[in-house]
Amino acid sequence: MPSARPGSLKDPEIADLFNKHDPEKIFEDLREIGHGSFGAVYYARCNLTKEIVAIKKMSYTGKQSQEKWQDILKEIRFLRQLNHPNTIEYKGCYLRESTAWLVMEYCVGSASDIIEVHKKPLHEDEIAAICLGVLSGLSYLHSLGRIHRDIKAGNILLTDNGVVKLADFGSAAIKCPANSFVGTPYWMAPEVILAMDEGQYDGKVDVWSLGITCIELAERKPPYFNMNAMSALYHIAQNESPTLPKNDWSDAFCSFVELCLKKMPAERPSSAKLLTHAYVTRPRSETVLLELIARTKSAVRELDNLNYRKMKKILMVDTCETESAVGDADDQQDDHAGGDSSKSNSITSEHSIHSVGVSAASSQSSSSNSIPAAAQNHHHIAAHHHQLAAAAVAAVSMHHHHHHPHQQPQPSWPSGQQSQAGPAGAVSRNSSRHRNRPPMPNIMHSMNNNVTPTNSVSVVPAPAPVPAPPLSVLPHLSATSHGVVGTGTGGSSGGSPAAGGPLADRMQPIQPRYLTTPAAQAAVFAASSASSQQAISNAVNDHGPNNFATIRTTSIVTKQQKEHMQEEMHEQMSGYKRMRREHQAHLVKLEEKCKVDMEAHKTALDKEYDTLLHNFTRELDRLETKHQQDVERRAKQTSAAEKKLHKEITQKQEGDRKAYDLNRKKEYKANKERWKRELSMDDSTPKRQRDLTLQSQKDTLKQHEAQEEQRMLQAQKQYIDLEMRKFKRKRMIMQHEHEDQQLRDELSKKEQQLQQAHAMLLKHHEKTQELEYRQQKSVHQLREEQINKQHDTELHNQKDYMDRIKKELVRKHALELRQQPKSLKQKELLIRKQFRETCKTQTKQYKRYKAQVLQTTPKEQQKEVIKQLKEEKHRKLTLLGEQYEQSIADMFQSQSYKLDESQVIECQRTHEQLEYELEMLTAYQNKNKKQAQEQRDRERRELENRVSVRRGLLENKMDAELQQFNQERAERLRMKHEKHTKELEAFDNESISLGFSTLSLIEVSREAYPDEEGSLSGSMISLAHSNSSTSFPAGSL
Repeated sequence: MPSARPGSLKDPEIADLFNKHDPEKIFEDLREIGHGSFGAVYYARCNLTKEIVAIKKMSYTGKQSQEKWQDILKEIRFLRQLNHPNTIEYKGCYLRESTAWLVMEYCVGSASDIIEVHKKPLHEDEIAAICLGVLSGLSYLHSLGRIHRDIKAGNILLTDNGVVKLADFGSAAIKCPANSFVGTPYWMAPEVILAMDEGQYDGKVDVWSLGITCIELAERKPPYFNMNAMSALYHIAQNESPTLPKNDWSDAFCSFVELCLKKMPAERPSSAKLLTHAYVTRPRSETVLLELIARTKSAVRELDNLNYRKMKKILMVDTCETESAVGDADDQQDDHAGGDSSKSNSITSEHSIHSVGVSAASSQSSSSNSIPAAAQNHHHIAAHHHQLAAAAVAAVSMHHHHHHPHQQPQPSWPSGQQSQAGPAGAVSRNSSRHRNRPPMPNIMHSMNNNVTPTNSVSVVPAPAPVPAPPLSVLPHLSATSHGVVGTGTGGSSGGSPAAGGPLADRMQPIQPRYLTTPAAQAAVFAASSASSQQAISNAVNDHGPNNFATIRTTSIVTKQQKEHMQEEMHEQMSGYKRMRREHQAHLVKLEEKCKVDMEAHKTALDKEYDTLLHNFTRELDRLETKHQQDVERRAKQTSAAEKKLHKEITQKQEGDRKAYDLNRKKEYKANKERWKRELSMDDSTPKRQRDLTLQSQKDTLKQHEAQEEQRMLQAQKQYIDLEMRKFKRKRMIMQHEHEDQQLRDELSKKEQQLQQAHAMLLKHHEKTQELEYRQQKSVHQLREEQINKQHDTELHNQKDYMDRIKKELVRKHALELRQQPKSLKQKELLIRKQFRETCKTQTKQYKRYKAQVLQTTPKEQQKEVIKQLKEEKHRKLTLLGEQYEQSIADMFQSQSYKLDESQVIECQRTHEQLEYELEMLTAYQNKNKKQAQEQRDRERRELENRVSVRRGLLENKMDAELQQFNQERAERLRMKHEKHTKELEAFDNESISLGFSTLSLIEVSREAYPDEEGSLSGSMISLAHSNSSTSFPAGSL
């Protein structure tokens, strides 16, 4: 599902994060107090509660709007969950014209501002007190599973009561561990820099940043601050941890920093454990931070007063110039000031008097300020002259307008009028330097458009709680800004008590729209009457005690703005971070895709293997069913054949018995007739006796026939039992052979299935191996492309940085060359003055010597002597003139040589430094590439080893399964053979018990026995001896 449009509140969860009211109606008196990559921070007062708050305005339009919107939502969600004395208090959030207004509690400044103001490191007790507050806040964050990821002096704020507050949670991580490339380069922990390559990190990255912050507070700069941010990242990741010089700091402090900067995160203590360290628990004054804040406020007042006095001095000097010169200077220098501040926001045009003494290089207070000190100094040199010129001329202009209240500013000046400026040196030089500037009113108009950040809040200067004279009232003009300074629209939008007072009525008509510059306000105050000052003082007193307490000088905020206006470095670092995060996201996405593909691949293979096993089971079930059906069919056939055999034998025996009975009857009848004939032939035997004899022979014959019939029946019974026994034994043997064949078929089928399963497993192994190699190749290719792109970006940024430093150096040298004629002219004037004094001295000496010579010289020779003296004077003056010309030439040559030599040396040193940084960056990149290649080779070898081990395990498993199958087959064959043997033995024993000979059963079994389908004619052979004709022995009758 695509994400919602940035700024959309259709989602109830997102809508719940923002207040529905218009922030411009709730907050007033907005004054910019900070600037960074996110936008600007403003001092403001809530109309409802009269509470002083800080408002962080974050725009989510332009490039990466979706990413900006998600960052805003993440920061709001993060702040809403915090509730700790050492974290910034969240007040609410509003939406206004594609800008989020994040309202928080107001703090007087940061630890970075303190070292910026004092220009020297903090004391150990002050650093310890700050570290205690930071550790307390970090311990709370880490207990919630959160990571700040951007701890530095610029994000450690102080309240007016001396409470340390952690701020700027825009880089914070809601989950721990994290693996994003986030933070400010110089304060980044090594594991954050290597997060994309080596995995995740936890809250101990904040402990590292705290250690770097301690070095920053102790030395005014973090390590590697004098080099490009890209180079610094490699130094931090691969060099040893930075340390403090033990000679300058206590052992406890050095030990604390050393623990914080342990290279391995496992060896680095947690924030909760560091709370018990001796450095932060040792006794110190409870008011150490309050004293530091008070001392800083005092230094801020002194710096602002110093700047005011410088401006006032320039004002007093320039008031002596002619009206035309002043007008021309106003035109040119206001042009210059407008050109410098046209891109700035309300701070430059409302309450900034540029501090010359504070405009040197300072620690960075945002992730975009990574310009080294050398480059910053170049900016500060140029800024120094621009600030002085802008303040002076704007002040002169305001003074001029104050004395001529009815004179309105003209829209533009003709170019001819500019060229007719007076001969004043400063003005004419300034005009010649800036004659190509655009007309002043247009610049002032564009500057005035950038003055007010909102539509309803009027332009207000930055107040400072300074009871000192002139400058102290300048910030307090905010109390009467709606009446005294006014706006371009002519209406007042605030609730100032002096908005409609007499002072407003007196000042507003003569106040031009562009008189809201700080220098102009100072000039108005300097030129105003005592009654006006008293009215302003009364307005200040009515304003209340809380009057924009701060430890930030106006130059700090102005410098932040100017540094932020140099978007190139900020965009480079932001783009670099974004590129690293995108690389990480792409890599994670690819790894997730590979994981999903592998899971799908394994699922498909498992499904295919399960289907094969299921088919095997079905085949075995079918085979078993077939065997069972075959057994049942054979059992039925055996039963039918047994019955058929029994029936055929029985029928044959009945036929034999019938034939025997018929033959017996015939024989009986023949014997009876024969006996009668024999007895009738014997007449001597009485008839009765003959009848008795005949009867006796009949009885004997019947008895013998009955015995013979009984013997035949017994023989038939024995025969049928023997035949059935032989049939059963033969059938048993055939059944055993059939069962053996079925078992062999089943085992052969299982062996075939096992071979098919093993072949499929090998095939699956090959497919999995191929997929793993392909996925690893794609991951390695992506990593290699990313690291090449990263290195190309770093080299490109480094070269841009080098070009920028070289351009700044060229600009600085050009400025020196432009300023050289002025210094040469001063030295020439000095030499000329010395020459004039020498000439005067020689003239006096000549006069005295002439008078002395003439007193001792006769009158007639005086004319010749005077002529000789004049020639000598002319010769000496000529020689002195040549010496003067030679001195001027030598001075020009020496000065040019010194300047050229110093510039050449500086160029050479800068070039060497930049080449060294480039070489170091290239060396680190080559080392990084080598390590990445070694890692890829190691991962490739590990994958090959894993594949080889998996192949070996698979082959071992296949061999084990095959061996197990062979054992199972042999065991089943043995058990089947034993079963058949036992069944046959039991059958033979039963046959013996029934009176059958085993040998006869075996011999008969060896004969060709008819099957159940054949005839039983063969069985009649065994009955041939039972013929009745041979049933009686010879002579039995």
